[in-house]
Amino acid sequence: MSLSFLQKLNSAIPEYVFGINRIKYINKAITENPDWKTESYDLLKQLLVKMISRDASDMDFGGPRSRGKIWYRVYGDKTPDLQAVEITEDEAIVIALSILSSDQKKLLITNKNLDFALSVKLDEDNPEYRFRGNIFFERNYLAVNLRVIKQKLFSMDSLGIPAQIIKRLDLQHEKSGLFLITGITGSGKSSTLDAVIDMNNHNNSSHIIIIGNPIEFIHNSDKSIVSHREIGSDVKDFQSGTIEALRQDPDIIVVGEMRDSKTISTVLEVTDSGHKVFSTLHTSSTIDSIHRIIAEFSPDEQERIRYRLADVLKVVISQKLVPNKQNNLTLAKEILSVDYSVQAAIRNGNITELFQMLTEGKSQGMFTMQQDLYRLFKAGVITMQTAMNYCNNKKVMANLLKYSN
Repeated sequence: MSLSFLQKLNSAIPEYVFGINRIKYINKAITENPDWKTESYDLLKQLLVKMISRDASDMDFGGPRSRGKIWYRVYGDKTPDLQAVEITEDEAIVIALSILSSDQKKLLITNKNLDFALSVKLDEDNPEYRFRGNIFFERNYLAVNLRVIKQKLFSMDSLGIPAQIIKRLDLQHEKSGLFLITGITGSGKSSTLDAVIDMNNHNNSSHIIIIGNPIEFIHNSDKSIVSHREIGSDVKDFQSGTIEALRQDPDIIVVGEMRDSKTISTVLEVTDSGHKVFSTLHTSSTIDSIHRIIAEFSPDEQERIRYRLADVLKVVISQKLVPNKQNNLTLAKEILSVDYSVQAAIRNGNITELFQMLTEGKSQGMFTMQQDLYRLFKAGVITMQTAMNYCNNKKVMANLLKYSN
């Protein structure tokens, strides 16, 4: 038990009250006792300080799943902190509710899930830290995940993206089209996307509109004016935000995620109207990204979507964070740069042809995930086993490694 008032709180809740009703009881209690809310928030700040000191990317607590432990993800591995005080299921509910507004609590109860951003001043020597949060129901309790938003932006060169591709991502060289950053959760998509936004912010006199759920990194307007619109507080959803952006005189529209066919269709229409759009997908390769977009639509619509996608798609960067020999993480990626040949393959439904184009497209800044993992292996950054574990095609990877000596 970590909160001094927990015993008092538990005695005020009838034994038979569980689930949402228990959460409502707890919310009423901390609303009527502001000191309890303050103590809960202070405890969370202590946990966040430890999270930063351990260089953890994520922290999890709450729900039966956690067994009262605080879990941290450090360089890819998620483990419990065995030295920390235990956080009971009710304490986790109190902490979660202490950082939410009334509107956010209503959304959480209605949707059983809530995405949000949190800014916290942890010490006097540093600016506010920002975290991306998710609170969800787990067996009738609240479980929490918090991910630190890195305040240091990467440069485009440090990401290992070829100069030809960087040029295409820059508004001064290419004014329109759809540019995708893809990868599984925790693959660094947001960091890469923020690096692209930062480059355009400093290089171009333009208007950049970012639609996020939640907004993570805050970009200070430089040569560009940068508008941040968060789902739930500033805009209804990604689809609405994308449509509304057309009336806000944009040069670049950043759609945090293309989650469904409605959003994808809207993004394609907006891009087709001559705007430059950046977005993300949860897919593990460039080719899977194209398949995913087309598969979101019914069979009778897929030909139309293929043609539209072929017209507007410009670059797909698919990435992974892989463990390196220094016991931290390194970015590995696959890049597809769309030209006339790629357009024809997409239009004609010959998506399988793209792998050969990726493999042979080095002069255009293209390469496969296997080729990039091989590069990292040859440079001594990762082991052979890591290359095999994180590749998209084990047969191709094995053949590359076979001739590495």
